[in-house]
Amino acid sequence: MSIRERIERVERETLSERAQLASETKGRDRSEPEDDLGTCFQSDRDRIVHCKAFRRLAHKTQVFLAPEGDHYRVRLTHTLEVTQVARTIARALRLNEDLVEAICLGHDLGHTPFGHLGEAVVADFLPGFKHNLQSVRIVEVLEDLNLTWEVRDGIANHTWSMPIMPSTLEGQIARYADRIAYLNHDIDDAMRAGILRHDDLPPATTSVLGETYAERRARMVADLVERSEERDEIGMSDEVFAAMALTRDFMFEKVYLGRVGPATKEAVEHILRTLLEHHEAHPVDGSTDGDPRIPAVDYVAGMTDRFALRAFERVVGGPPPGLGMGALG
Repeated sequence: MSIRERIERVERETLSERAQLASETKGRDRSEPEDDLGTCFQSDRDRIVHCKAFRRLAHKTQVFLAPEGDHYRVRLTHTLEVTQVARTIARALRLNEDLVEAICLGHDLGHTPFGHLGEAVVADFLPGFKHNLQSVRIVEVLEDLNLTWEVRDGIANHTWSMPIMPSTLEGQIARYADRIAYLNHDIDDAMRAGILRHDDLPPATTSVLGETYAERRARMVADLVERSEERDEIGMSDEVFAAMALTRDFMFEKVYLGRVGPATKEAVEHILRTLLEHHEAHPVDGSTDGDPRIPAVDYVAGMTDRFALRAFERVVGGPPPGLGMGALG
């Protein structure tokens, strides 16, 4: 019996009957030999961590553009925090931690430079663009990782803008863990930056979820675990879910959108629109087949913030517009 087979046996013997077992995966688009050292979901996790798009997350905006402090989150640290939250939940519910981990590590691979503001610019250039679907395109096409169906499904449906929940409970955990992580760490970063004070938070945020960063995160996780035990879907109590939704609305108003000045919006739009139009006319790979906007989006959306600024300078022959440390959501 191989190590992989031993791990699969342990899964069958110890995980909940609701868990997605690695031995029961729907498989990959292309069949390939099994890894003797780990399950298919462990292999997917490793492929994501070693891909180029994952490394670029270290230099992509989470909320603050080019933060001067050492402790502000970026896409990579956000991804790691989501993964930690999700694995805690999965272990408590006896679901498949390896599947949860792979989904969370890959969920934001397709994020554009300059956060959600950058995503809006790219979506205006190529209608239908969404960072979650671009994440799937990266693992399926651009880096061709040949991941399992369950991991791709979880990545594609991790955002709440998607009309359906992920097909596995592990994917549903990733969806909740993403929101739990970003709401809590973005409040923490906004307070560190002096944008928010504790007294600014809505009463429900502190009274229902907790007074501190650690208390709020623990409350959300514990409530989700309690509500989801022995159920066929992942969820929260009405009270905690409503408080989380109110907190999210508050953050969009006061931090994600409310702190973005017109000059910052114009600068980001000018930089990305210039790069997209340039690479639409001059494809990086020289291809002239199909819609020229698609390779332009693949290239520009994959840029880190700092690479986009350097690329803009090369294209126009001068420095990019000034961008301060603004909340970009």
